[in-house]
Amino acid sequence: MLEDTGPLREEYRELTERRLPAAADDDWPVTEDHCFQRIVLDTLFEDAWYDHVDGRPAVRSLTADQLREAIRIAESLLEDPERVAVLNRRSLRYRGEH
Repeated sequence: MLEDTGPLREEYRELTERRLPAAADDDWPVTEDHCFQRIVLDTLFEDAWYDHVDGRPAVRSLTADQLREAIRIAESLLEDPERVAVLNRRSLRYRGEH
C-alpha cells in the first residue's frame, strides 16, 4: 500500500512557501518561496531538480522518502541560516549559473 504523501507535501509547502520566506532577512541571498524550493530540491537530488522530476509542481512527484529528506533540508535552513548561502551557491553551480 502506498503511503499518503499529502501531509508530507503540506509540511514541505509550509516550510518553503511560508516559514523560510518569513525567516529570511537582508543577509539571506534569497527570500522568495520558489528560490527556497529550488535550493531544497537541488540539494535533495545533488543536481538541477528538473532533470530528476517529471511534472510540475515538483512536490506532487516526490516519493514519501524524498519528501521527508526535503523537509529535513528545509528545516536545516531554518536551524542554520548560513546554510542558505552555501546551498544556494551549490544549487546555482548545478545549473551552471555560478
